[in-house]
Amino acid sequence: METEEEEERLSLPTSNQTLTDPTLHQKHQSMLARLSNRHQTRVDNSLARRSDSDSNSPSSASAFLSRFSDSKRSIEAHIVQSRLDHPTDPSEVKSHLDSISASISDLEKLVAESSFFLPSYEVRSSLKAVSDLRQSLDNLSSELIPKKKFAFKNKASKRDPATEPKQTTTEEKSDSVSTSHEKLGFQVRDSPGFRDKKGEILVENFKGSEIGEFTVSDLDSCEVKLIGSVRALFVHRLRNCRVYAGPVIGSVLIDEAEGCVFVMASHQIRIHNAKGCDFYLRVRSRPIIEDSSGVRFAPYCLSYEGVEEDLRDASLDEETGNWANVDDFRWLRAVQSPNWSLLPENERVRMVNILDLGGGIEGN
Repeated sequence: METEEEEERLSLPTSNQTLTDPTLHQKHQSMLARLSNRHQTRVDNSLARRSDSDSNSPSSASAFLSRFSDSKRSIEAHIVQSRLDHPTDPSEVKSHLDSISASISDLEKLVAESSFFLPSYEVRSSLKAVSDLRQSLDNLSSELIPKKKFAFKNKASKRDPATEPKQTTTEEKSDSVSTSHEKLGFQVRDSPGFRDKKGEILVENFKGSEIGEFTVSDLDSCEVKLIGSVRALFVHRLRNCRVYAGPVIGSVLIDEAEGCVFVMASHQIRIHNAKGCDFYLRVRSRPIIEDSSGVRFAPYCLSYEGVEEDLRDASLDEETGNWANVDDFRWLRAVQSPNWSLLPENERVRMVNILDLGGGIEGN
């Protein structure tokens, strides 16, 4: 059967006809133009398909795995070498550990940026490897910078342990937070942050600071405002809180949140054990939820003076649309997980100016 293009070619007037009839000549030129446009369209579509195929080809995944493996081996070698030969000056030790931590964050960023073409199991495997590296670094940090032990010079009067209420020390609280995060492969130990607050407005400005990691933990009915960029953000045990955060260069980990609102921008966001929470996100990779229910998602909507510059510096100035592409690691069926949904537009808050939300207590 002849195609439409072939029929048009057959219906073209002969060269002798076009020379003697101006009308036929015009028709001839018009048909040639249409045929040329169709050919160019086919060429463009073919090139586009080839480009898409190349970007999602196995070679792209192979290139990622090769680069990931090389970086992972390099970081592991630095950690091993640091145990054998490390600086003795405490400030140099801290600088050395921060350098390794930054390399791990870069590796985590690589996973986030490559996740759109990687199979899910490769993403999970890579994230697990990054978590193991952070665990190794935390163990190294504990060896090189041991925790201070508290001691009392004067003996206290003897008391009956059975009748005394148990007092939780700051160190025990920190260890409790660390243990919880270890479930997801993270340890948060001695990092700056907000902890154990109720009904307060809490403000931290990272501009000009050297804070790499920040923790928000054990808050009830609080409003948290984080201005500027930080490398990693850990959120643990929040209830009825609102958290407004500038760009996070590495990753955000949220564990145990109920009835909260989060406005965040990050390269990677992992959410564990969240119930009835709304997330307004800008994220380079697909958000990950685990053991969560009733969580809803909408686009990032935070504003403060300098936010656009902060987003550019963190490579988060472009909207990827991934806030709407959520992976539920506990839901293995082909249909969408019932544990999350898009926040209806008529229920979304519009742009939130973080500086219009009132003052508060600065972080420690």
